[in-house]
Amino acid sequence: MGDSTRVFFATDVHGSDKCFRKFVNAAKFYDAHVLILGGDITGKMVIPIVDVGNHSYTCTFLGNELTLSSDQDLANTVKNIRDAGYYPHISKPDEVSELRADKTKVDILFERLIVESIDGWVKFAHERLLNSNVKCYISPGNDDTFAIDKHLPDTSVVINPEGRVVKIDAMHEMITLGYTNPTPWDTPREVDENKLEAMVEGMCSDVKDMKNCIFNLHCPPRDTLLDQAPALDSNLKPIIKSGQFQFAPAGSLAVKKAVEKYQPLTGFHGHIHEARGVETIGKTVCFNPGSEYTEGILRGLLIDLEDKKIKSYMFTSG
Repeated sequence: MGDSTRVFFATDVHGSDKCFRKFVNAAKFYDAHVLILGGDITGKMVIPIVDVGNHSYTCTFLGNELTLSSDQDLANTVKNIRDAGYYPHISKPDEVSELRADKTKVDILFERLIVESIDGWVKFAHERLLNSNVKCYISPGNDDTFAIDKHLPDTSVVINPEGRVVKIDAMHEMITLGYTNPTPWDTPREVDENKLEAMVEGMCSDVKDMKNCIFNLHCPPRDTLLDQAPALDSNLKPIIKSGQFQFAPAGSLAVKKAVEKYQPLTGFHGHIHEARGVETIGKTVCFNPGSEYTEGILRGLLIDLEDKKIKSYMFTSG
């Protein structure tokens, strides 16, 4: 690696196979030494594909009613669903009726498909990056079920850095936290600001050199360019005035306080897909590369780190 380490950071891929493949392949494409995937790595929904017999299937996907009359149609649709961040499930009409009548069965199926997907991703990353000297850090975010944690094992290539300090190279340490302050969506990994502050402080106490530390905190600091999300009304619908979406801060005061207090080298954040940008807090440069996973577009940050210095950076999209 020499005196400079090239890092590729992306976040909020929300189950998109296409985005994950691009993330892993970014190591070779950008000649990156370190890959970091921030939180919210799992998808949001199961898409039933109904087997109606005679090698024919029906499916509702992105508002379109599809009839699949060949194995190739089926394979293409399964791929398209997975690339968009959803989980296809081939089922008989009776099973679909049972699932519609029993939310518990849906939850069990959903969790199983999530875990299977994560297992596949870890295997893909490990095999693709083995013997490349690239380290790949993958951690959960607030949207991600706790069921995936034991499926993000530390291998010789893939590392889950959640909740601890890791060294990404000889100089640079990193703390990682996928938890956020409360959201309107009641996601699995939400805590109040006091708890969030305590969690960050717990890791900071183990950092040896803050001037060379990365704050890989899924939640962005509050009242910055990185946390501006669409404002919602009481029905959780976007507020639109004069034909324009209204925005409001959704980041964390605890995260901002920690950045202001410790002044790490840089901050990597996500959570707010629309808030792609850069914000300097004191001497710390913080980033949110944003997310456009539903289109299969991977938004990322390519950054070269030196001793106590950011040599260069650029946002990527593709």
